[in-house]
Amino acid sequence: MQKKKRVLVKFSGEALAGENGFGIENSVLKYIASQIKELLINDVEVGIVIGGGNIIRGVTAAKDGLIKRTSGDYMGMLATVINAIAMQEALESAGLDVRVQSAIQMEAFCETYIMRRAQRHLEKGRVVIFAAGTGNPYFTTDTTAVLRAVEIEAEVIIKATKVDGVYDKDPHKFEDAQFLHTISYERALHDNIKVMDDTAIALAKDNALPIIVCNMFCEGNLLKIIQGDMSICSVVKN
Repeated sequence: MQKKKRVLVKFSGEALAGENGFGIENSVLKYIASQIKELLINDVEVGIVIGGGNIIRGVTAAKDGLIKRTSGDYMGMLATVINAIAMQEALESAGLDVRVQSAIQMEAFCETYIMRRAQRHLEKGRVVIFAAGTGNPYFTTDTTAVLRAVEIEAEVIIKATKVDGVYDKDPHKFEDAQFLHTISYERALHDNIKVMDDTAIALAKDNALPIIVCNMFCEGNLLKIIQGDMSICSVVKN
């Protein structure tokens, strides 16, 4: 029996806000659920990490000093839990079996993260949404996504964004910005190309975990990438 592919998909919190820029847009939830369902139908095991920037960012909350950075980051972790519950509802409405696992105990409405339990859920065909970051301040959801991907032994991590992939500089500011289909971990770190934060990239490098960046709003992109179409994305690898 052929082993199923296992991936972790990272969504930004801002993506859930749609055109509103804040909060959660149900039409976006439905769209993401349809794309994840397509993966499950094609025998792909899926873990998900969602940011919380559509509700609050820890760094932003703490920028004027009134709220301490640690408290701001915990607020951001709670925002990811809100997004995870919303995503769970959307996925379940699409007919999928879903579990939310939180790095911080919140037993009234989600499981506490346990690596082996998460792996077992995936083996049974359930989508697992990892919430509350790493459970520690000063770590981003990018780093969380890479950490969970390594722990569940995912083959790749897909960062689903609003852009087609990675550029050597901001394409909105520079007309000569070049699209990078493939980029090394070293260049991403050395040239400060913000695929993910440096901690996340370094962790992916240490574990030889490819990072794929693609446009989540191009329907079917996630499945195409899993099936080997690398022309529609950027890949960070050795």
